[in-house]
Amino acid sequence: MDLFEYQGKQYFAGYGIPVSPGGVAVTVEEALEEAGKAGYPVVLKAQVKVGGRGKAGGVKLAATPAEVSEHAGAILGMDIKGHKVERLWVEHASDISKEWYASFTLDRSAQQHLLMLSTKGGVDIEEVARTDPEAIVRRHVDPARGFSPEDAAAALSDAGIDEAARQQAADLLASLYKCFVEGDCDLAEINPLILTPDGTVHALDAKITLDDNAAFRHPEWADFAATETTDRREKEAKERGLNYVGLSGNVGIIANGAGLAMSTLDVVAQAGGTAANFLDIGGGASADMMASALDLINSDQNVSSILVNIFGGITRCDEIAKGILDAIVRVDLHSPIVLRLDGTNAETGRALLAPHLSGRLIAETTMLEAAARAVALASGGRSSAPEGAGAAAGVNRDGDSADGESVDTANVNAGGLR
Repeated sequence: MDLFEYQGKQYFAGYGIPVSPGGVAVTVEEALEEAGKAGYPVVLKAQVKVGGRGKAGGVKLAATPAEVSEHAGAILGMDIKGHKVERLWVEHASDISKEWYASFTLDRSAQQHLLMLSTKGGVDIEEVARTDPEAIVRRHVDPARGFSPEDAAAALSDAGIDEAARQQAADLLASLYKCFVEGDCDLAEINPLILTPDGTVHALDAKITLDDNAAFRHPEWADFAATETTDRREKEAKERGLNYVGLSGNVGIIANGAGLAMSTLDVVAQAGGTAANFLDIGGGASADMMASALDLINSDQNVSSILVNIFGGITRCDEIAKGILDAIVRVDLHSPIVLRLDGTNAETGRALLAPHLSGRLIAETTMLEAAARAVALASGGRSSAPEGAGAAAGVNRDGDSADGESVDTANVNAGGLR
């Protein structure tokens, strides 16, 4: 769960990390009240979980109540990259001498915590990593050993942080690590971490991602969850116990296991298509779970075809087949289904499906063939699967014969950072 900046600063403050005084406002009147409490001049910041708010006009300096009214009125309700601004953080404006970057996150490949520190704060760290990677100091932290004052001192020295400010910065890093570990964060980031002209170090921004798996230890997180602006599809999926992430394509994806689901997204991209979602029904999915997943995907009007990719281990393919047949009866599916079944009880599952195969329910032998067929159907074209490769080879979305016709698939690399 990602927190808004104001929530992140409140979280930081609970661990002794110094932040600017301020408050949250949802109306112009509340912005004026919070500005008076913080003390002029103040900065008004749009609270959205997306970058680029400053360039979009979502961060404004105000020296008078009149300027607060003007800027608050303009920012509240603003659309920033598809995110509507419903809250403002109003804080006392800070004088800045230098801007740094500091964060703790988890390096899963190394199975250790990771500190990242740089004197190039206030800008996208991804851009710094791309253009000047040597400007970022990276230090792994063994969770069993913890983060010592010596670790902090060495990292600050290597990063080139001002010597006079290092003790303050070291204390702050210790608090940030405590927040990261005891606060059950996936990410605890300060960008920028500032040095003021009078030599004070404090957090000017806060970015926190909480580990949902630790929610049972934090009943107070319920207040954060109440402000979540969850995608409708993701909210519905959570209620159904499904692991779902909404995307912007038109090929619906259902797979069992996160790794297979990720691979399925990649194969769809390789076939020239775009996925509408990531959906993992889990390793031991039942027929009811499969039917529920299809029902959810079917509710997305952007979906033009559905690719079901199942490799049976704990999951039995005959149970998956029963779930699909149940969904066909129960749900008015508006998109054709392309199915690849392999693994435990795959033959039994295929036999159950065989009498029902048609232009709306298509079986393919391999993941590549299934992805190519799903992409072709989503685009309204013809299948690129080899002739005879599936139980319904050569059938387009409308069920018309497409013998002798095919489409080429483009090789597209799918990938990206955080």
